[in-house]
Amino acid sequence: MTQSAKAPLVLTPLALTIGEPAGVGGEITLKAWLARNSEHLRPFFVIDVPERLTQLAASLKLDVPVRAVATPEQATAIFPTALPVLPIALPNPVVAGKLDTGNAPAVIAAIKKAVEFVQQGRAAAIVTNPIQKETLYAAGFRHPGHTEYLAELAGGVTPVMMLAGPELRVVPVTIHVALRQAIAALRTEDIVTTGEITAAGLKRDFGITSPRLAIAGLNPHAGENGTIGREDIEIVAPAVKKLRDLGIDVTGPMAPDTMFHAAARRRYDVAICMYHDQALIPLKTLDFDRGVNITLGLPFIRTSPDHGTALDIAGKGVANPASLIAAIALAGELVERRVAAPIPA
Repeated sequence: MTQSAKAPLVLTPLALTIGEPAGVGGEITLKAWLARNSEHLRPFFVIDVPERLTQLAASLKLDVPVRAVATPEQATAIFPTALPVLPIALPNPVVAGKLDTGNAPAVIAAIKKAVEFVQQGRAAAIVTNPIQKETLYAAGFRHPGHTEYLAELAGGVTPVMMLAGPELRVVPVTIHVALRQAIAALRTEDIVTTGEITAAGLKRDFGITSPRLAIAGLNPHAGENGTIGREDIEIVAPAVKKLRDLGIDVTGPMAPDTMFHAAARRRYDVAICMYHDQALIPLKTLDFDRGVNITLGLPFIRTSPDHGTALDIAGKGVANPASLIAAIALAGELVERRVAAPIPA
């Protein structure tokens, strides 16, 4: 067979999850499919209810043909002309903006199914739509969020949550815990582990051969030599030394209030922050609509839009799909990079 006569490459599709049915996940998924060509998105399918998405598209006047698929393998061929949907069942009707704990088990099952597909090689990566955690808790979900649940499904690995936008990447060491608990739980060992996983992720998935890590201090002005708390001297600084001893390019502890302006950001590839809001406030301030959540440390690729379920605007047709589109695009890029430079056996 000549080069020109070769069969076209069939791309393994991405798997999108339903997320909270009463939120904006369905709407932004429909809009992401409409942007498939302009954004050059890798083919994807969504684990959802086909009839629900068909009705939603009609109510929002979105020209999105929806087609049920029996397997992920069917999705790539269908994707150019219709949104492929791998059907699941929801026991209760969905009302936009109204949470229903009865549908929570199906939401959890969709996440598990997506992981199974990617572990089997039938999906190239996972993109998760936002979930409403308190609704899942009522159904017995015992994890703080997506990140921790995916880590369990992956065999109990240590996950690291990275948020990435066009101008900044951030990683919080402590994640979904109250601020008082985050401070009490902060340990040198956890900062080191987070830094190691982050550096490895930047090398593998972002093609950065020598990642530069900036470690934020915990206290104002990084504690001012112990005059504003000793945590930066006793917990953070030893982690910086250990990371440096491991051969990682690391700076810190840095004063958190001066490390996120434009000139400072040019001096590092990622900011390792001590708690959730220390990381997410600057990222979302810089570019709320295009932030992407990436879980490092997993044996598969997972991205997600960096926003919640937006129940207040669900069903109104005004949800911005930019973050989901960015998450789909980034997942595709990471897949291509891993294919081009796989980890040696």
